Amino acid sequence: MFANACTSVRGFMRPVIISTQFFDKTVECSCGVFIVINDEGWVITVAHLFETDAISQQHLKEVSNYKSALQAIQQNVKLNTKQKNKHVKNLKINKKWITNCSYWWGSNNVKLDNVRLIAEGDLAIGQLKPFDQSSVKAYPIFKNLSNLDIGTSLCKLGYPFHKIEATFDETNNSFELAPNTFPLPLFPIEGIYTRNLILGKSKDEKYVIKFLETSSPGLRGQSGGPIFDAKGTVWAVQSRTSCFPMGFSPIIERNGRKTEENQFLNVGLGVHPELIVAFLNDNKIKFNLSEY
Repeated sequence: MFANACTSVRGFMRPVIISTQFFDKTVECSCGVFIVINDEGWVITVAHLFETDAISQQHLKEVSNYKSALQAIQQNVKLNTKQKNKHVKNLKINKKWITNCSYWWGSNNVKLDNVRLIAEGDLAIGQLKPFDQSSVKAYPIFKNLSNLDIGTSLCKLGYPFHKIEATFDETNNSFELAPNTFPLPLFPIEGIYTRNLILGKSKDEKYVIKFLETSSPGLRGQSGGPIFDAKGTVWAVQSRTSCFPMGFSPIIERNGRKTEENQFLNVGLGVHPELIVAFLNDNKIKFNLSEY
């Protein structure tokens, strides 16, 4: 049902890989998705992908304060070695301070510029620079705001179930992705459009914060990716997963012990097309809208 649509959609969706190095020198990677929406290199994704960068900026301040305090102790001539060691041990340290952070936007040496967010709506746009127009053969068509019928079959596509590893080169001050990183395997998951979730207005009172719910969860590695119908028309941008208790808890036996197993329904939430269309129009970003 979605085979042709997946082929179409994969032409304008790309992975964003977020690499972070921590104070203890460990490195972790996560992955999301962005959608290239026009020939000027504008893209759409979810705002929560930028949280790592915001956290890293705060952590860098804390690391700087720590290093300043450490230096002050080490240079204090009034303290002997034992006293210095005692003061150093009393300094607060977080082994998971982010010391380096990098976003890989689908290609080497590409940055995302002009980033604009609606944080509470989990929506972000930005412009790839430089942008290779030949890398995208067709651009997405977003669902217009009529005939958004509950029960419509939709599909999500992204890059889950693939471990991405990287190292940090202190000499070049850069991350290096592991050789087995690419190609990133795509994974689709289908569901139906079930409900809308309305969370009031944005802080500037300009937008209604609205999400489209699907009967299947979004998977890690699909955030920012398209939620689309059988024609490949994009209805929403995958944001997150919500879990609802189902109201029954069967008893299971595990290792000779009986345990109550709570049951949950996991549903996906995507940024609603009403918010997407309004935000793109207000920012004068050209995009394609469906005729149905």
